[in-house]
Parts: sequence; structure tokens; C-alpha cells
Amino acid sequence: MCKYCLIIFFLLCFVKPQAQVNNDSIIDLKYLEDQLYLSLTYSILNNKPAAISQNGFSGGYSIGFIKDIPLNERRNVGLGIGAGYAYKVYVQNLKISRDNQTTIFDLAEDYKTNRLGINAIEMPIELRWRTSTPQKYSFWRVYGGVKFSYLVASKTKFEDADVLRTTRNIPELNRIQYGVILAVGYSTWNIYCYYGLSPLFKNATFEEKNLDLKDINIGLKFYIM
Repeated sequence: MCKYCLIIFFLLCFVKPQAQVNNDSIIDLKYLEDQLYLSLTYSILNNKPAAISQNGFSGGYSIGFIKDIPLNERRNVGLGIGAGYAYKVYVQNLKISRDNQTTIFDLAEDYKTNRLGINAIEMPIELRWRTSTPQKYSFWRVYGGVKFSYLVASKTKFEDADVLRTTRNIPELNRIQYGVILAVGYSTWNIYCYYGLSPLFKNATFEEKNLDLKDINIGLKFYIM
């Protein structure tokens, strides 16, 4: 799905400038910017216990719509409020399983696959500064703000030489998560970062200590329209 989202957005990137060049004689003084977005990120687990490590590519993507609200007459400062869908996967050696309605957090050893996938609905809120004008379609931008996420589904997969086990909808996962976001770039391409302020889990322990994992995402964010 990520591949097809990327293809669609690159096609939109190509079509948009062509349409605007053909309409240069018509200046829209009430234009809006950057109302669709796609992000492709690498996920880093923060506050890991010493025994926990990431040993594979932990990636994710999000896609959504943002309502652009200009805050000044030049329309180069604005507020963006959006909604979208996000998927993240964490590949690491923290084994999560369920036994008799109890979630067990243990160290995975001698395994082929161990991963945690999360599906979420997200709401980014951005304070936006840009160098755009009604006639300038490639411009610098600095968008910062916060993002709230609501986890709707989760799934772990563990496989070793003897067993393949999946666990769905872990109750210890924090349903509501939030953090700060920053996107900086020129034209379609932007460096993107999310720094999670809320823990991924609640009431979870690993090696008799509270599990206080937090999420950091680094990657690219594409804004369209």
C-alpha cells in the first residue's frame, strides 16, 4: 500500500505545476497550500532498556488531509489542522505475548521474526510559515506543531524454529499518543521529525521495571496542493 500511495503522490506533484502554468493569467488571492500529505519514516524506540535493541528496519507511513487556515493577509503564515491514517512497525527483540489474559514482555532469543505493528488515526496541528505567493509554486516552508494519535489496532508476530505466534490488540498499548512534529523543506521534499512525548505502553514492566518506551520518527514528508 505504501508503494501505491507514493506513486499517486508523485503523479499529483507532476500534474499540479502543469495546471498552474496554464493558468498564470488567473491569480487566486485566496489560495490555500499543502492540504494533502504523505510521510515515510524510520521509527526509533527511545528510552529502551539496555537489553532491548532494534535489529531490522522499523518503518512507517502516514497519509491524510490538512485544512490550511491562513493567519495573515500575505497568507505566508497559517494554521493547519488535519486528520489521517498511520501505520508503523517496530522490529526489535522485545517479545510481546499473551497468556491467560496476561501480557508478557520478555526478551526474544534465537528467533526469525519479532515485530510489532500499529495502526492509528492521527490529527496533526501545524503552525505554518512559508515563502509562497499566488504565483510561486515552489517555496521554502517550516511547519511545526503537535500530533495526536489514536491507536485502533495492533499486532505482534513472533517466529522461531518451533512456533509462529501472533498477538492482536495488546491492552497495555497507550491508545492515545502525542508528540511534537517539525517539517522543513523546499517544494515537495521536506525533512520530517516526530518526537513522542507519551509512552507507547502503560502499566507494562520488563525485567521488573516500568517499560517507558517512546517513539521518534525521522524521514520525509510530501505536501501536495
